[in-house]
Amino acid sequence: MGIFFEIKVNFLTLILASVFALVAGYAVGYIVRKLFKESQIKDAEELGKKIIKEAEREAANKLKVAEISAKEAHIQSKSNLEKENKAKLAEIRKQERDLLDKENTLHKESEENKRGLSEINKSRQSFIDKEKHLEKEKEHYRTLTNEGMKKLEAISSYTASQAKEEIKNMVLEEAKLDAAREVKKIEEKAKSQADDEARKIISMAVQRLASDHVAESTVSVVELPNDEIKGRIIGREGRNIRALEQSTGIDLIIDDTPGAVVLSGFDPIRREIARRSLEKLTTDGRIHPGRIEEVVEKTKKELQSFIEDAGAQAVMDLGINNLHPDIVKLLGRLQFRTSYTQNVLEHVKEVSWVCGVMAGELGLDVQLAKRAGLLHDIGKSVDHQTDGTHTQLGVDIALKYNEHPYVINSIASHHEDCEPESVYAVLVSASDTISASRPGARREMLETYVKRMGQLEEIGDSFDGVNKTYAIQAGREVRIVVEPDGLNDRQASILAKDVSKRIEKEVTYPGEIKITVLRETRYTEFAR
Repeated sequence: MGIFFEIKVNFLTLILASVFALVAGYAVGYIVRKLFKESQIKDAEELGKKIIKEAEREAANKLKVAEISAKEAHIQSKSNLEKENKAKLAEIRKQERDLLDKENTLHKESEENKRGLSEINKSRQSFIDKEKHLEKEKEHYRTLTNEGMKKLEAISSYTASQAKEEIKNMVLEEAKLDAAREVKKIEEKAKSQADDEARKIISMAVQRLASDHVAESTVSVVELPNDEIKGRIIGREGRNIRALEQSTGIDLIIDDTPGAVVLSGFDPIRREIARRSLEKLTTDGRIHPGRIEEVVEKTKKELQSFIEDAGAQAVMDLGINNLHPDIVKLLGRLQFRTSYTQNVLEHVKEVSWVCGVMAGELGLDVQLAKRAGLLHDIGKSVDHQTDGTHTQLGVDIALKYNEHPYVINSIASHHEDCEPESVYAVLVSASDTISASRPGARREMLETYVKRMGQLEEIGDSFDGVNKTYAIQAGREVRIVVEPDGLNDRQASILAKDVSKRIEKEVTYPGEIKITVLRETRYTEFAR
């Protein structure tokens, strides 16, 4: 019992000692933490004071730098402003000098204008005085004319109107004779300068005839199923028509013409490609740039095949052998070439046939004659692509493919560009004329041809002093037989010019027409 109590007392004592130690340790820890915190606070305050002092020193330094920079910028700005003011001042002084110079110039011009105006006024007054003088002279001559007319009426039985008509006829006749003399002088002068004058005359003739020929041979018309398709051909903002023109190289003219589109271009092959392509597109109905390019490419291939077939067929029809394939292709291109509406491929075939017939009659080489006739216009297949006359281009082609010298000379001489060196060249020239000038060769209707021939003869017969007019060589020449007693040589010359002018005004014809006036006197007696 005593031991238990002792143990209990010891345990309580231990507990109390532990509690006391815990309280003492807490108190000591509290005091230590407080002292540590006060030390940290003091250090922090001292550090803060140091940071503030450093910040104040740095701010002061930056403020000094900013003040220095501001002063430097102010000095630089002031310097630039002074330079700019000096430059402006110099410019203003220069403008003042220019204005002063202009003012002096204007003053001088003003003085000159005043002097010019004064001279103009003097000239005007002089002109008015001369005009008054001329009016007086005119009145004087009018009085003399009236007195002369009265004297004429008194002397003869003519009235004033009859006398005027008689005087007018006399003056006209005299003027025509004077004109004929001048024309004769000009013609004599032209003979001495034949080459230059010939070039001028040919140039004038080409200029006069070119418009009709170009309009006739450079335009194709495509019929449309309806006018609504025109809008689809043009496309949105014109993209379809631009694509078609770029793909074919041909201009499309879409106007108010109902149911038709006009294709314009010098190259007949491109024009045919454009025509066929447009017909396919309008038939198909699908018209857009991609489709246009596809159709144009396909048409080019088809047309190339057609050209080769046309050339091969022409060679086969004529029975000509050993022609180079490139020449056969060039012959096929002539299918789309016209000369005054005459198809050139058909024309060269005709010339070849005629050359062969005449060569056979003369006992010559028929094959060579046909060959020369077929190739005489071969240059027309490329004359839209290359500079030069079709004769020179044809000669170049024949030389390139080693044609016979007689064939080359026939090509070169069929328009008299050089002298014929063989009978084959003469045959080609004659056959070319026969094919081109025969009735109907230019695809004219018979009624139109006959009407033009009759019109030419009627124009010639309508002039005084004409015995009979004949239209010959398919209307290419008009021969007028005049009464020798009714017209003299000068009047015959005037008649030829009057007829030519009237034909130019009233008759539509291809090429040119030659007017020849024949005047002769024959005396016949019989010896018995």
